[in-house]
Amino acid sequence: MIKLYGLKMSNYYSLVKAVLIEKGLEFEEVKAPPTQKEDNLARSPMGKMPSIEVDGQYMSESLAIALYLEQLSSNNPLLPADPFQAGKVMELICHIKLDAELVARRCIAEAFFGGTVSDETKESTDKDLQRGLQAVDQLMVCAPYAAGDTFTLADMYTYYSFGFINGTAQKMFNKDILAEYPKIAALMETLAERPAMQRVAAEQ
Repeated sequence: MIKLYGLKMSNYYSLVKAVLIEKGLEFEEVKAPPTQKEDNLARSPMGKMPSIEVDGQYMSESLAIALYLEQLSSNNPLLPADPFQAGKVMELICHIKLDAELVARRCIAEAFFGGTVSDETKESTDKDLQRGLQAVDQLMVCAPYAAGDTFTLADMYTYYSFGFINGTAQKMFNKDILAEYPKIAALMETLAERPAMQRVAAEQ
């Protein structure tokens, strides 16, 4: 039995949970906030969430976990069999994570937790986020899925990252990112109907 550690408030926790559901794997959810306590650091060296436990061994970072689950179960493949196309899926995921979501996270304290960030940080975030989103949009195929004609891990990262990205942009910059990128907005609507996503949302 796979144990999934973290909190439902985390988009990456939700992403890993959705992957587990897609792959048809049995799992147990264990509440574990992101702390620097010894037991949590044993599971996740930076104290982040989510992490998983398999036969007494731990793994952290959503992408590493997702790739492990992909190899663990052949049900509903989330990566194309073609090596180049699989690489294109990972390329898109990297740009979503590094050039869009990670940029938006600079403002997470003020956007969601009542803190403040400097005007300089806000300005650089707004500028860098727009550049990152342009890169992501350039790579998005949306025919009908993020990387082509089949549902892949890139769709998972699109769905669970863009909710956070758009929420941050609306609160910090009064921008509706999804309105500015209709191709991605349409994909988000399609993905919201997927049973795994609906189950995750219903159980939050």
